Amino acid sequence: MALQSGAPPRTLARIMFIDEADIHVKAGKGGDGCTAFLREKFRPWGGPAGGDGGRGGSIIFRADPHTDTLLGLYRLRRIVAEVGQPGSNKNCSGKSGKDTIVKVPLGTLVKDKPTAELLCDLTEAGQEFVVARGGKGGRGNQHFATSTHQTPLEHETGTEGEERDLHLELKLIADVGLIGLPNAGKSTLLSRISSAHPKIAPYPFTTKEPQLGIVDSGQYRQVVVADLPGLIEGAHAGAGLGDEFLRHVERTSLLVHLVDAAPLDGSDPLANFRLIENELKLYSPVLAERPRLIVASKLDLPGADENLERLRKELDCEVLSLSAATNQGIKEFIQRLIRWVFELKTAPKQGW
Repeated sequence: MALQSGAPPRTLARIMFIDEADIHVKAGKGGDGCTAFLREKFRPWGGPAGGDGGRGGSIIFRADPHTDTLLGLYRLRRIVAEVGQPGSNKNCSGKSGKDTIVKVPLGTLVKDKPTAELLCDLTEAGQEFVVARGGKGGRGNQHFATSTHQTPLEHETGTEGEERDLHLELKLIADVGLIGLPNAGKSTLLSRISSAHPKIAPYPFTTKEPQLGIVDSGQYRQVVVADLPGLIEGAHAGAGLGDEFLRHVERTSLLVHLVDAAPLDGSDPLANFRLIENELKLYSPVLAERPRLIVASKLDLPGADENLERLRKELDCEVLSLSAATNQGIKEFIQRLIRWVFELKTAPKQGW
């Protein structure tokens, strides 16, 4: 999609959500030390005066709350930091290379690509990690002078900066993950309970990237909700978009399973519920044990009430109900959502 001239830089980031990227990083080489001797009038035996080389620049990843995609790194592919400058005469040290600060979204995992080793998990605003350390500057010949070796010609060369291939993964940091089949009403619900504006349309895969919304209770309590798209049968194995986005619910403390109580395709809401639950279990048994809030949506449509009672009877648990179109049950849902999330945060080991 072409951008109009003068479009702000973040426009493209909104269009393309990139949650994985491979990048090659190379820190700067340290500057070489210098071999020099002091030559000044009236100081014929000034001695060795070679300065040290400057340190090479390091590459540092910094978690930035205003960055929401790995698009920049996905396109950049390679980052090289500044090299250190060589030393000079009169014991002058070379200038150190400038560190390269790379802003990444909160929730970015940095892995060593060849070994898949996790190097860091950047989850807090301002958190930093040095992914490639700059090389040390070499020593000048001033350091090699001794009482028996007063005219040293030796100096050290600067060491190479670290160089590595990295694989970056982004896992959104959200309190609640909205899951369910396409057209279950997740995007519509998110638009009703937050200020998010996801694309809404009556066809499958309307949402093609995770959407975040902030639910504010008005009591200085906020809950971050993520709408996860693309969950269909076989999602854990790559069908639809599920395998790309299931990772984003791994950080959530609560899952809200939205079930269409009146599917337009005539499918069985109970079978649809069990299908998504099975995909979660196949993807991650740990994720399948995450606390769950089951919500029947589209209560304004014909047949929804009957299917709601059947869901409650067959599942033998509490099933909330709402209609995003008429706002029925929205207020009660928000209150329950906020209470559950904050109780989970304060007492994560208690059962539900």
